[in-house]
Amino acid sequence: MPECPVRRRLLILLIVFGVLSPALGWGQQTAQEYFQQNCASCHTIGGGRLVGPDLKNVTDKKDRQWLVTFMQNPQKMINSGDAYAQQLQKEARGVVMPTLPTMTPARANSLLDFIGQESGKSQSSFAGSQTGNQPLTPADQQQGRQIFLGYTSLQNDGPACISCHTVNGEKGLLGGGTLAPNLTNVTARLGGRQGLSAWLSAPATPTMSATFQKTPLTQEEITALVAYFLNQAQQNPPPRTAPFVNYLLFGLGGAVLLLVAFDFFWGHRFRGVRKPLVDKSRKKQQAMG
Repeated sequence: MPECPVRRRLLILLIVFGVLSPALGWGQQTAQEYFQQNCASCHTIGGGRLVGPDLKNVTDKKDRQWLVTFMQNPQKMINSGDAYAQQLQKEARGVVMPTLPTMTPARANSLLDFIGQESGKSQSSFAGSQTGNQPLTPADQQQGRQIFLGYTSLQNDGPACISCHTVNGEKGLLGGGTLAPNLTNVTARLGGRQGLSAWLSAPATPTMSATFQKTPLTQEEITALVAYFLNQAQQNPPPRTAPFVNYLLFGLGGAVLLLVAFDFFWGHRFRGVRKPLVDKSRKKQQAMG
């Protein structure tokens, strides 16, 4: 049976597209876009340490092949006993760079080329914090609290922080979400104001990255949240146990209301059928007697 010409042409087109797509970068992020989304929350290029080290001239510190191998699977390199990898983990206060499924050797080399280009500039676009060093006011703190609690909607329609996070001392009805970590001391975990600002501008965790990639925080929102979290860290309020009690009370109250509703709608469902049948049967017996 002869091969269908249309099918053969489609197959050729698919093969050509599969070969040329990686080479030409079709449908792929640029190195700058990838760095912004996955790296900028923990690294600067010429702006000093955040959670991870400053990457300016990183190829002068280690050879390219080591860097490519490390970027693909940092935890594996640490577990292998590599002294420099373990030193990086220690300097990051135990934080381990996540292993990204999309970090192929080609992607790693592309990022190193990009970092090299940025390192050669007098001022890289990834050199520092978005919030700068301007004083943070009580008004910033209050605005940040309103944003965290969801009382003020985010400009790009992102979800409120409290839907996934908690902060000690806040008196929300249910205390906040438990999907993500408590953020009371997040500034210490992320290396201070600059690290926190960088993280908020490009969250690197899979859940936050997917959530805020299309709904990023604005500069004003980042500044306000940084002010709020810094203030919370200074106050360091104790955790509240009330949310658990509230959950328990809501659960018991909901169960009671559900039982009342069942009784209201179905408690008398048989009376409208049974009583007429009994009355009819009695009348029939009386007529026969």
